[in-house]
Amino acid sequence: MAALRIASARLRQTLLWSVPPRTPLCRRWLATARSPGSLFESLDTFTDRHVGPDDSETTLMLSQLGYDSMDEFLNATVPPTIRIADSAISDSSMPALSESQLQARAKALGNNNSKFRSYIGMGYHNAVVPPVILRNVIENPAWYTPYTPYQPEIAQGRLESLVNYQTMIMSLTAMDIANASLLDEATAAAEGMVMAYVNSNQRRKTFFADQGVLPQTIAVLRTRAKGFGIRLVVGDAVTALNDDAIRTDLCGVLLQYPDVNGRVTDYAALTKEMHATGALVACATDLLALTLLTPPGEWGCDIVLGNSARFGVPAGYGGPHGAFFAVTESLKRKMPGRLIGRSRDTLGNPAYRLALQTREQHIRREKATSNICTSQALLANMAAMYTVYHGPVGLTRIAKKVHLFTQLLKVAVERHGFKVVNDTFFDTLTIDVSSVCKNAEVVHAAAALKHINLRRIDGSHVGVTLDESVSRDDLNALADIFAISASRTCDSLADLPQPVSSGYPEPLARVSEFLPHPVFNKHHSETEMLRYIFHLASKDLSLVHSMIPLGSCTMKLNSTSSMIPLTWPEFSSVHPFAPINQVRGYKQIIEELEADLCRITGFHACSVQPNSGAAGEYTGLSVIRAYHESRGEGHRDICLIPLSAHGTNPASAVMAGLKVVPVKTHADGNLDLADLREKAEKHKVNLAAFMITYPSTFGVFEDGVTEACKIIHECGGQVYLDGANLNAQVGLTNPAVCGGDVCHLNLHKTFAIPHGGGGPGVGPICVAEHLAPFLPKHPLVETGGSRAINAVSAGPFGSASILLISWAYIKMLGGDGLSQSTNVALLSANYMASRLEGHYTLRFKNRKGRVAHELLIDLAEFDKAAGLKVMDFAKRLQDYGFHPPTCSWPISTCMLIEPTESETLEEIDRFCDAMIQIRQEVDDIISGKQPRDNNLLKNAPHPASAIAVSDKEWNRPYTREQAVYPMPWLREKKFWPSVGRIDDTYGDLNLVCDCPSVEELASS
Repeated sequence: MAALRIASARLRQTLLWSVPPRTPLCRRWLATARSPGSLFESLDTFTDRHVGPDDSETTLMLSQLGYDSMDEFLNATVPPTIRIADSAISDSSMPALSESQLQARAKALGNNNSKFRSYIGMGYHNAVVPPVILRNVIENPAWYTPYTPYQPEIAQGRLESLVNYQTMIMSLTAMDIANASLLDEATAAAEGMVMAYVNSNQRRKTFFADQGVLPQTIAVLRTRAKGFGIRLVVGDAVTALNDDAIRTDLCGVLLQYPDVNGRVTDYAALTKEMHATGALVACATDLLALTLLTPPGEWGCDIVLGNSARFGVPAGYGGPHGAFFAVTESLKRKMPGRLIGRSRDTLGNPAYRLALQTREQHIRREKATSNICTSQALLANMAAMYTVYHGPVGLTRIAKKVHLFTQLLKVAVERHGFKVVNDTFFDTLTIDVSSVCKNAEVVHAAAALKHINLRRIDGSHVGVTLDESVSRDDLNALADIFAISASRTCDSLADLPQPVSSGYPEPLARVSEFLPHPVFNKHHSETEMLRYIFHLASKDLSLVHSMIPLGSCTMKLNSTSSMIPLTWPEFSSVHPFAPINQVRGYKQIIEELEADLCRITGFHACSVQPNSGAAGEYTGLSVIRAYHESRGEGHRDICLIPLSAHGTNPASAVMAGLKVVPVKTHADGNLDLADLREKAEKHKVNLAAFMITYPSTFGVFEDGVTEACKIIHECGGQVYLDGANLNAQVGLTNPAVCGGDVCHLNLHKTFAIPHGGGGPGVGPICVAEHLAPFLPKHPLVETGGSRAINAVSAGPFGSASILLISWAYIKMLGGDGLSQSTNVALLSANYMASRLEGHYTLRFKNRKGRVAHELLIDLAEFDKAAGLKVMDFAKRLQDYGFHPPTCSWPISTCMLIEPTESETLEEIDRFCDAMIQIRQEVDDIISGKQPRDNNLLKNAPHPASAIAVSDKEWNRPYTREQAVYPMPWLREKKFWPSVGRIDDTYGDLNLVCDCPSVEELASS
């Protein structure tokens, strides 16, 4: 048998290497084909695994474009006036670590984070992540590598899961409709404030936040209120809102239930009073508490929001976490963020899709009142899966245990003479220590000896928040802290009297049913849960299947080696408000990442607090406004934005309190410098900023970028360079050399954080030295500049845990690998443009015929010739097993295509072959071989259900084989859309955004 296996292996090897070199099974080397410098050099170098094309493929692509070397190609692609020295980003300035070296260094830094148990609370808990969800969702590339589900036919799995999330939120809060998550609780509250302001037709400018609202939320409210001219008032809602001066101008109120100190208050009467004044009432709440407490929807709230991370998402030093946001029926079309709704496909089958997309800021631009460009889809899906796994019975058990433990702790501390200040509670106690101890430091010192963190309130009070992770031993340890602080003997929990009533008012006990839907009541064994997770994942196209060539989205490799440390407890279990001396590992990683990002961008300082790209835009513009105000030029409020800028730019400018003035572009895609100069001069006195995306969203490096920046500076403005396309710059140029003053970076694009099916993302900003003093601060952790703006996210370092991914990516590539990645990204896009040119119209290129890292093809000609729209091409690509490129943006008749550096030549050719074959199918329509209204493109995509019909039922003028196997390789490797083309109009007209009920499932 051994001899047979050896012979068989040799035969396979012979067959493999005897294949002609241009066939799909050709021999491939590692990317650099470089021999190790010494016997002791690591072999697991990351660049070789990250960059797709090897040296021979790179040479072939250069030859196809007519170049003998990479340098010759780059000189034709990137303007020489903005090039930086090769040594600026190189291994000499940024040494590379191998994959194994990175793992060892990450482990060492993780060990520098002290192993303390935190009971600090304030919106963050020690979540217990069920292993079946940890391993099969957050650690599964089928879940973390897909893009936002704009192509619903190949995204039904995560769409269903997000509907589960929405349904869970609606059911627990008793609200009419919920979105598919926002960035964090604080920014969700800010969205609620602006929503209340807009609901008053922007006539009422006062928004009231109760003093029990989380301090990080109040800080973010202050930042957001400034841009809209809203007056934020903080105080005791029960007493302060009797003031007529506040009531007459009041647009909304924010309450916390339970509040930051743990108190549970009945706000029903106050809500009724506020409605009588015409104000909206928003409530920040706790999902687990709502299994036992009357939900806000039942006492009249208009907006309910909070953090869903308690449902199975690690603390992660502050994020990422999925915020929830739910509203009443009357507010649904004003609600920010993404909304998943039910619709039907062309065969009449039920299907999910993104609903009401016309609300998105890419479309509304300067008319938008929100710049939400993403959600926290991966984290929302984790929370949804947690809910599916536990169901209503399991959640109630967890909530009751947490509450009973809190009651026992209350009895224990009161036995030692301490006073619990909040007479009502769910899981949080605020404890007055002044009658027993000299000060609160005595208690904190006792806690530190047991490696425990309590909430620091002031010199007389400490806070304790419990969660499902608390064991009997943990509870004993907490009780012992107070016994030791009081110099008393430690009691046994068994000696404490058992609670006979709840710690919250009986009238606030929940009596209504929640989560009755079948999905929450059947997947409670691990076997069933595992199958459900993989059943949903099988419906979604991700990077595990094929390239995702979305322009401006940079869907590159999300390497396993950079993802592994993310779920280590050394990083995942850290509370964001833990003392800074306990997070030395995190601190060093963040400082190194900020330093690397400054080196890459050429700027002086960095803040990682913004937790999305659009949040980065808003933060950068807010920093610019603060700079102008510091110079006595607060009147500067004009922002010039080219039509070629990124879609979120106008919305972000409006949110920062700026007025948008558009700047023209030429027919060749370049910025109209004459129009820019004219408008800059016209608004010279009030010019605040100029926003430019570089390379532009049209996919070209513009020669005039430095001149454009000079024009703005001469008129007293600042330049915001959008970093959405930084993947085309790294190692070749940088925003500072181009003339920018501030830029944001999409770590989920250029620096390899996965998109997660629609989030998370991180949008740090880098700034020039004169703007560094204005970087955002935080109310609870020291960060930011000397003249800092207020916080822009709930966590002091935003979505801190996933910063690990970008830190690892940069460290493993090193300077040479970063530069090589950029070079290959540019080369791959230009090679693709060369292959598609002649079949499709390439809309923009530079004077030497080159594009940047992406290309824009125009499909307008096929509308008149064949009755085909952009979406027809997109849906047909699904039949070829590809996610379509970015559709109808930045130009409505175009596709924006970005291959990235991670795709091999074989995969790039496969995509080009598919596009060329589709063009032949179009020619059949143009020539009359196929009808205009019943053809391969109009009927695409073709799920299995569409072709699994009898010969009599098959009524299409092409064969089943043409429909689903248009290329030979699809017979071996076929991704099947799970539904046919979805009816968007039907979904918007019949808006249903929750799970099917028992009755609906029975009738279907």
